[in-house]
Amino acid sequence: MHARPVTVTPWQRLPAELAPVMRPRLAAVVDTVAAAVTELTPEFVGIDDPKFRADVRTAVDVALQRFLDLVGTTEPALPPRVREVFVALGAAEAREDRGPQALLAALRVAGRLLLRQVGQALATVRPVDAEALADCADAVTGFVDELAAAGTDGFARQLREQSGEGDRARRQLGELLLVGGAGAGTVTAAAARAGWRDLATVLPVVLPARQARDARFRFGTDGIVVDRGRDAVLLLRAGPRTTRPVLADALHGWRATVGPALPWPQVPQAVRLAELAATVARTGGGDQGGPVDRTAVFAEDHLTVLALHGQPDALVVLTGRRLAPFAALPPAQRDGLLRTLHSWLRHWGSRSAVAAELFVHPQTVSYRLKRLRTLLGGDLDDPDRRFELLLVLTADLR
Repeated sequence: MHARPVTVTPWQRLPAELAPVMRPRLAAVVDTVAAAVTELTPEFVGIDDPKFRADVRTAVDVALQRFLDLVGTTEPALPPRVREVFVALGAAEAREDRGPQALLAALRVAGRLLLRQVGQALATVRPVDAEALADCADAVTGFVDELAAAGTDGFARQLREQSGEGDRARRQLGELLLVGGAGAGTVTAAAARAGWRDLATVLPVVLPARQARDARFRFGTDGIVVDRGRDAVLLLRAGPRTTRPVLADALHGWRATVGPALPWPQVPQAVRLAELAATVARTGGGDQGGPVDRTAVFAEDHLTVLALHGQPDALVVLTGRRLAPFAALPPAQRDGLLRTLHSWLRHWGSRSAVAAELFVHPQTVSYRLKRLRTLLGGDLDDPDRRFELLLVLTADLR
């Protein structure tokens, strides 16, 4: 058996008859392959977009024309003009948020059909033996690999570009939120560019500057990290990843302070409360090598102290937290219950003293206390919660 000559390209061994016999039927082949690509690629099924179908047909036409041009040559598979068609296809897949597997699956479908069409065309002019079929398979496989490489390159380029744009958009949104004062339209538009649609409540975490990189890696697109020189602020949308147990675990070992989760216009106040809470925690928690370094500080735990030190933002947040169960009540009912609660707290639960102060019947006090227990649950039996309720009601009812 004679050894086959070494060739530079797999298409150099394609039979010379292939191009002349296929060109007259090329339009029909393009239609067949394009239809198969859109109907047999799972990710493409159901896309009812004329432009998409036209783009697929154009890509198939360009590819098959080029394949026939390569027959018997040692030329590289894709000149720049052809390669860019498939680079653009890969980029489009990334923009549509379809993974590269869709384009690769489509190319596999096209490759199988092209090999079948090549074999059928050759059979009309000459016998197709095993060796000729193997040559055709090598050429089709090599050509499809080049198309896949171009598409993958386009996909990767687009992802890099989108990543850069996303980073810029997230930085811009982070700066708008931290500075505060921007209009709702401006912030909403910036949030959409950053991929943060339906922006509502934001939770800030103040970190040492050295932990900014780790925070970006750990929280990804769920968080925005803004460097401030002396430290960094991680902004998180309120959700499953911002519950206290999850955050306490994620931030274990970090010198982090978690601010209260507030509506996005109040991010500056939330950051300020986090900074003040860190000061309170350090003052009461020993030196910097103590527990503060190993366990995240939650501003929620220090709102009462901050309010007693005259921080109005802390009092506002604490009031919102403690009086939240009353928010949906009609104003008159809410006012009556809150005045009853305030009096009950100040008179150490004496029903007669409350009735005398409010000029109501003791039975009315009993009814209101029953309603209060329904709304507040165990808070009425918790000394810390009772103190906080007294604090916010004293300010609220002045």
